[in-house]
Amino acid sequence: MLLESIKMSWSNIVNNKLRSFLTMLGIVIGVASIIALITIVQGASNSISNQVNTLGVNKITITALGTPLKQGLSQSDLQSIAQISNTSGVSPTVAGKTGIIYNNKVLEDTTVQGKNEVFFKTDASLLKSGRAITILDLENKNQVAVIGSNIVHELFYGVNPVGKNLTINGTTYTVIGTLAPSSQFSMGSNNDSVIIPYTTALRSLGVKSITSLDVFLVDTQAADATVTDIKGVLNQAFNYKDNAYNIFNMGEMIASFQSMMSMMSLLLAGIAAISLVVGGIGIMNMMLVSITERTTEIGLRKALGATPNTIQVQFIVEAIFLSVFGGLIGLILGSLVAYLATKLIGVGFSISPSTIALAVGFSALVGIVFGYLPARKASRLNPIDALRSL
Repeated sequence: MLLESIKMSWSNIVNNKLRSFLTMLGIVIGVASIIALITIVQGASNSISNQVNTLGVNKITITALGTPLKQGLSQSDLQSIAQISNTSGVSPTVAGKTGIIYNNKVLEDTTVQGKNEVFFKTDASLLKSGRAITILDLENKNQVAVIGSNIVHELFYGVNPVGKNLTINGTTYTVIGTLAPSSQFSMGSNNDSVIIPYTTALRSLGVKSITSLDVFLVDTQAADATVTDIKGVLNQAFNYKDNAYNIFNMGEMIASFQSMMSMMSLLLAGIAAISLVVGGIGIMNMMLVSITERTTEIGLRKALGATPNTIQVQFIVEAIFLSVFGGLIGLILGSLVAYLATKLIGVGFSISPSTIALAVGFSALVGIVFGYLPARKASRLNPIDALRSL
């Protein structure tokens, strides 16, 4: 009996192609909207997350401007923080802008950063060629430099810069390595920077103290406890003065960002789901019209012995067919729109199984919910009243 109802439902859909298409249109638009919006948002979210993750989820950044009596961090402060149990290393940053010269080519206002060996150890992809700054460079205050990709292009185009001498702020430095180019949208780009040992930078840039420090963690789950320990060291260093320092936990920022993007995805899915509800109302409306047109057919089937349940099942199956096929068409259309949009804005394209299940499953649910009322109405028709139009 169920098979017969399925055949009759399919036959009615095929014999009324235009009406069936118009009925499915709302479902198609709703599912396509859900697929496209969620996929685009997820692609953008993953792209931004990857950029943020390159800054380090296991990193705590300290900015310590200090007080009038003590400006910035000293070497002993760095050692105290490095001895905290959950730290795998500390990387101070000393920065300034100055002119650099090579072979009579001058770059004004170039960013020069003082770093240590920890900076390079935490990210093996930073270095493109040559070697990184070592502990010996720091201890001996060597005049060596690692240069960014844009510096290489502007001063050493067509020449291997490793081993060449570069003048920074009037002092000669030897180029020991080059940095791999980073994305132009990267938040941590060093393409236009020159990196030298921070001990050398303290002297050559005229900086007396360290105001920026990255602390790398062994266990990110213990980040809060580590922040508390760091605050203990800094409070003692700055005599418990307010606003002497700021601590920024990168892991918390990434978690907050991911939570925000998840909420945005749900919000957009909710907005798109309204189209599905509208499509469901369209299905119910067209099914009610179909019942009016097929009153005689229903009456004849009842007179020949069809039960109310059989009639009801037929119309529910027909509504499910319309919604599911509309959902599949919407899935293909939404995937195509999402693919083109992600390529256009330059983010990754990936449709998760959960998104497909949500869209198609919801469309099937819409068919059942909005097909039930017309099906129930059809099953309750009086055969005698239905056959009067014959």
